[in-house]
Amino acid sequence: MAISVFDLFKIGIGPSSSHTVGPMRAAATFAQALREQGLLAQVRRIEVRLYGSLSATGVGHATDRACLLGLMGQWPDRIDPATIEPRIAQVLQEQCLILDGSQPLAFDYARDMLLLDESLPYHPNAMGLEALSEQGSLLQQTYYSVGGGFIVEQGELDAPPADSHAVSLPYEFSSAAELLALCKAHQLSVAELMMANERAWRPEAEIREGLLRIWAAMRDCVENGLRHEGVLPGGLNVRRRAARLHRSLQEIGKPNVIGSTLSAMEWVNLFALAVNEENAAGGRMVTAPTNGAAGIIPAVLHYYMKFDPGACDDDVVAFLLAAAAVGILCKKNASISGAEVGCQGEVGSACSMAAAGLAQVLGATPPQLENAAEIALEHNLGLTCDPVGGLVQVPCIERNAVAAVKAINAVQMALRGDGEHFISLDRVIRTMRDTGADMHANYKETSRAGLAVAFVEC
Repeated sequence: MAISVFDLFKIGIGPSSSHTVGPMRAAATFAQALREQGLLAQVRRIEVRLYGSLSATGVGHATDRACLLGLMGQWPDRIDPATIEPRIAQVLQEQCLILDGSQPLAFDYARDMLLLDESLPYHPNAMGLEALSEQGSLLQQTYYSVGGGFIVEQGELDAPPADSHAVSLPYEFSSAAELLALCKAHQLSVAELMMANERAWRPEAEIREGLLRIWAAMRDCVENGLRHEGVLPGGLNVRRRAARLHRSLQEIGKPNVIGSTLSAMEWVNLFALAVNEENAAGGRMVTAPTNGAAGIIPAVLHYYMKFDPGACDDDVVAFLLAAAAVGILCKKNASISGAEVGCQGEVGSACSMAAAGLAQVLGATPPQLENAAEIALEHNLGLTCDPVGGLVQVPCIERNAVAAVKAINAVQMALRGDGEHFISLDRVIRTMRDTGADMHANYKETSRAGLAVAFVEC
């Protein structure tokens, strides 16, 4: 399957790409199918069944709310986050939702939203939707939220592969070795090769416009994170820190402040914290490549744009294209889903992608870029997904800040070399896949082990 940069970077809402964005898209797709088949008026009840990781941490990740919003015809890239709370409150109070935005439907949360203690074989993030009339079942479908907001329908798994509508890319690659060989043979940078592939879907002007729109959404997310204060929702009483840290860094920049040591790394931390606090609060952000790891790429890109005086829009485009090349490799050959391989698949992949993007705009050769991505991913191997309370807050917010700094350090080391190194990026990605397969399920977005159970409420 050909993967576009716009598959990896999607504007959506928090707190989770696999638990919020994916389920909302699945539910909206289901409602759309009911409309297209002329079944809306016949529906008397809809039952939502959440399995595996979606059930285990679904409430903390707002999976149940996302399903309700999707059934009401809302999509994660279009909904106004400010309208979410009133919409949900109305559904729960009146026990009625407006199916596909047009058809009133009785909905009893206790009866119709089922969190099941079982898993389906294809993927831990599974959900079933069934619409019933007075006579019986009208339509049912099983969806898998496979990470980064991607969804797969059961019907797609059961059907034979269809290549009739497949996009033919000029520089198809499924490994870093193939990517490097193509760059060398055609004298292209990684970003140039990715741009050529993207043109198989849309014109270059549209690609640039879309990527700059992604960058604008990232900037807006940071600005919102710097402005908002208070306690994050969910019950852990985690206080937002970005606004306070921002004020502190601005004070450091003034004269006569004793002991001030302005560090670019503090700004990197700030940008990552701002994004992930907005994500945890259910705000508008960019899946990059997941919500749980959404602060890393924006933080590193902000770092470059703030501290390089020559930075421009062309750098934004090149950064995101090069980052996406590594994201494609991680998704194709391992996973970007925390429920499947642990947090190494989310934060590890994002860290590697950010390193690739920064290496690109700093003038790295393709081998140096591959080396930077390898260093960044290698030192996230084995990272478990163990959110306290099933919330994308502890340790997720700080983990993004640490990984953003790690990505920059990986680039610094790679640029000191010529691209030759001991372990290839392909081997590290395969190791991530194998480590995830060996990892106990309790450490993969279930909140049943690790830091998730180390927290004791006083």
